[in-house]
Amino acid sequence: MRKTVTLFTCLIIALPLVLHSQTGRVFDDLSMPSKILNSERKYAVYLPPDYETSQRSYPVLYLLHGGGDDQSGWIQFGEVLHIADKAIREGTATPMVIIMPDANTGRRGYFNDITGEWRYEDFFFEELMPFVENKYRIRSEKRYRAIAGLSMGGGGTFMYALRRPDLFSSACPLSASVGPLTLEDARQRYTRDNPDIPEEVIKEYWENHNALSLINNWPESNRTAVRWYIDCGDDDFLYEGNSLVHIAMRKNNIPHEFRIRDGGHTWTYWRESLPKVLEFISQAFHQY
Repeated sequence: MRKTVTLFTCLIIALPLVLHSQTGRVFDDLSMPSKILNSERKYAVYLPPDYETSQRSYPVLYLLHGGGDDQSGWIQFGEVLHIADKAIREGTATPMVIIMPDANTGRRGYFNDITGEWRYEDFFFEELMPFVENKYRIRSEKRYRAIAGLSMGGGGTFMYALRRPDLFSSACPLSASVGPLTLEDARQRYTRDNPDIPEEVIKEYWENHNALSLINNWPESNRTAVRWYIDCGDDDFLYEGNSLVHIAMRKNNIPHEFRIRDGGHTWTYWRESLPKVLEFISQAFHQY
C-alpha cells in the first residue's frame, strides 16, 4: 500500500513538470543594437515546446504587428503562445521559432522612408535577420523561412516577399495595407510631411511600395517563388486593396490562396487566421 501511495505522490508531483514541458515560451521585451537605425530595437520571440530540451534547429516565422501595436502585440492580443502550442500539439503545425520585431518606435512602419533617413527595411534584412538567426537555433535556408503580418504588417509581408522572393518560402498577409492604390493617393500621402519631394521620386517610391505595381511587374521566373496565403474580412476597410491584389495575381498567373471570411479589422479575426497561417507555412517546411 505504501508503494502505491508513493508512486501516486510522485505522479502528482511530476504532472506539472510534464505539462510545463508541453508549452512553448514567449519573451516580449528583448532588444538588439542597430547601427542603421542608431538605436536599440525591441523584438519578441516564441520558442516551441521542445526548444530547451532538443539540440535541433527550427524553421522561423517572422510575424509582423500592425500600426499602433509593437513587438508585444501578437503575444498580448494575438495569443500566439496558446495558438502556436495548440497547433504544434495537434500536429497541424511544425515546431518553429517565431520572431516579432517592433516597427512602432522612432517612426512607424516596415519600409525605408522616402527621404532615405529612416531605413527600417535595411535594418530588417541586414541586422535583425542575421542577429536572430545566429542567436537562436534557426535554419537559415529559404525553405525554412516564412513571413506573415496583419494590417501594416500585412503590407510589410507583401513588400518583403515581393522584393525578396529569394528569402521566403511562404508569405501570409492578413488584412493587409497594400499601399496607395493610385499615384495621386501616393502623392498626397508622401508630400504631407515632405512637400518638396520631386515627382519622379514619388513615382519611383510608390512603384516600389505598392503591392499591385510590384505584382504587375514581377518577372515570370518569380511566379512560383513564394507560396501566398492572403486573408481579409468581408467587413474590413482594406478589402478593396486585398481584392485587387487577388485579381492581379490571377491575371499574372501567380498561384495563391485567397480567403474572404466574415469579420472586420479586429484581433478576433486575426486570432482565427493564425492557426491557418501556421498550417500553411508548415506545409512548405515539411516539403509539401
